[in-house]
Amino acid sequence: GWDIKLIKKIRSSLFAKIFIITLMMLLCISLFVFGLLAWLMPQTYSNKLNSFLDGQTREFISELEKVTFSDSVGLFDQFIQNMEINSVELYDSTGMLIALPTEQFCDSYGVNVAQASDDDSDESNPVLSGNYYFSFLGSNDRYMLIVYGKAGKIAELQHAFLRIFPLLLIVVFAISLSASWLYSGIITKPVLEISRVSEKMSDLHFEWLVSGQRTDELGILGKSLNRLSQNLRMALTDLKRANAELEADIEREKAREKAQMDFFSAASHELKTPVTIIKGQLEGMLLGIGAYKDREKYLLRSLGVTQTLESMVYDLLTISRLQTSDSDFKTENLDCVSLIRKYLSDTEDLIVDKDLQINTRFSKLITVNANKILMEKVFSNLIGNAVKYSPPKAVINITIEKQQSDYLFSIENYDTHIPEEAIPKLFEAFYRVDTSRSRQTGGSGLGLYIVQKILQQHNSNCNIRNTENGVEFFFKLPQII
Repeated sequence: GWDIKLIKKIRSSLFAKIFIITLMMLLCISLFVFGLLAWLMPQTYSNKLNSFLDGQTREFISELEKVTFSDSVGLFDQFIQNMEINSVELYDSTGMLIALPTEQFCDSYGVNVAQASDDDSDESNPVLSGNYYFSFLGSNDRYMLIVYGKAGKIAELQHAFLRIFPLLLIVVFAISLSASWLYSGIITKPVLEISRVSEKMSDLHFEWLVSGQRTDELGILGKSLNRLSQNLRMALTDLKRANAELEADIEREKAREKAQMDFFSAASHELKTPVTIIKGQLEGMLLGIGAYKDREKYLLRSLGVTQTLESMVYDLLTISRLQTSDSDFKTENLDCVSLIRKYLSDTEDLIVDKDLQINTRFSKLITVNANKILMEKVFSNLIGNAVKYSPPKAVINITIEKQQSDYLFSIENYDTHIPEEAIPKLFEAFYRVDTSRSRQTGGSGLGLYIVQKILQQHNSNCNIRNTENGVEFFFKLPQII
C-alpha cells in the first residue's frame, strides 16, 4: 500500500536516497560523539582525581614515616581536611582495622574510619580508593593506609549527560535534517539538471541546455553535455536539410524521368506520322495506284516530309545534347547583335517574299556571357517563328533594352494572337496551337521547348504575352560587369 509506494518513490529519487543516507550518517556520528564524550569525560575526571589523591597520599605517607604513631594526630587531621578525600582507613601489620590518631572527625562506620563530611557518605556515589604501606618512626610494624576519594562529581557529570541527552538529540536531529537537506540539494541539483537535459536529448529535443557556472567535475560534465547537444542539433539540422534536398532531388528525378518518358512517347508519335506518310506515298508510287502515278508530284511531297523529319531529328539531337551537356557547357563573351543580324541576313529571301517589315531597336554592341551555338538556336527559333507565322506585310519588332543589371530581349510580331489558355503550354514538347498551320510550315513542335531549355541553362526563362498589336516573346540575360 502506502509504504510500498513510499519505498518505490525513495528508490526512484536520487535526492531522497542521498538525503536519508546523509541524515543517518550525521545522526550516527553525533550519537557516537555524544556517547564517547559521556564515557571519556567521567573517566578523565576519575583519572585526574586518582592522580591527585595518589600525589597527596604519597606526600602524607612520607610525613608519617618521620613521626611516631602518637605524634601523627595533627598530620591525620590536616590530611583528612582535603576537599577531595571522602574517608581514610588504617590497618596494622596483621590486617586489623585500627582507630585513626585523630580527634576532629566523626567515625561513621565505627571508631576506626575517618570521613571528611556527612554529605559525601551516599553509598550510591562511586568511590575511588588506593592502598599504601608504610611504617611510623621508631616502629617496625608495617601499616596499610586506604584513602577513598570523593566520586560524587563523577556521578553528577554522568547524570548531567543523561539529563541533556533528549534536548541534545532534538538539536542534533534538527541540525542533521537541515544539513542533509542542504547537502542533498547541492549534490543532486546539477545531477538532476543533467538527467533532465539527457531525457530531453533522448527525445531529440536539443534546444535544452544545462544551466549553471560550476567548475567542478559536474560542471565539466554539464558543459560537455551542452556541446554534445549543440553538435547533435547541428548534425540533425544538417541531416534534415540533406534529407530534404535528397527528397527534392528524388522528386526532381522522378519528374525528369516522367518528362523524358512523356517526351519520348510524344517523339515516337511525331516521328511515326511523317514516316507513315512517306511510306504510303512511296508504296503508292511503286504500285502506280491512282494519283500516285504522278511520281514527280509525290516525290516532291515526300521530299518535303523528309525535310520535316530531318528537322525534327536535328531538334531531337539538340535536346539530347542539352540534357547531357552540363559537364562541358562552356560560355563566352559574345555579341548578340551580330547573331541577330546574321540570322536576318540568312532569312532575307523569306522576309522579302512575305513583304515583312523588320524593326530593330538596340545599340551597336550587346555583349553577354553565354554559349554561342545555343544562343544562335534561341534567336533563330524565336525570330524564325515570328517570320513563319506572321501574315504577309506584317511588322516584327526586335528590341534589346538595358534594365539595371540585365538586358531585356523582345521579339514582337504584329497581326497575330495566341489564345490565353494556350500560352502556358507553348513550351511543352510537340505542342501546336494550330496543327494544320504547323504542318504547312514544316514545324516540329520542338522549337519553343528547345528555347526554354537553353535559356534555363543560362539561368533565364522565356515568356510570352499578347500585346495590343500582336504577340511578344521576351527573356532576360545578365550584363557583363
